[in-house]
Amino acid sequence: MASHGFPSSFCPVYHQAVELIGRRWTGAILRSMLAGATRFSDITASIPSLSDRLLSERLKELEFYGIVTRTVIPQTPVRIEYRLTEKGRDLSGVVEAISIWGETWLTPDPEMTADGCPDDEIRVVDHLVDESAESRSMSVR
Repeated sequence: MASHGFPSSFCPVYHQAVELIGRRWTGAILRSMLAGATRFSDITASIPSLSDRLLSERLKELEFYGIVTRTVIPQTPVRIEYRLTEKGRDLSGVVEAISIWGETWLTPDPEMTADGCPDDEIRVVDHLVDESAESRSMSVR
């Protein structure tokens, strides 16, 4: 019996997607990158309590799934940048929806933040949604 417009209670693709983006710290990493962070140190600085080891592990996973690209810029010292792919930018609507749901229904963890989520981050996500939609329409032409 279907409820709420969903055809069944279990969908393996949905389950895989939720497991991927729902891993510990992955949502925060995606949100940081959607807000413009590209360097390892920028991502670390934007997420309290995230260890370097775990960030490295998550970035490797996101790269494996084609959500993030890793670019080595040959200069002294060597610089490494992480950028969301089209697949990664396409998650902006999901991240925004979860952010809005959380602001509506959850109480912020005082250890994580003192002031909730700044509105400017949602505007950055909106901008990336427009870019992602634009790039999809360009690739269709």
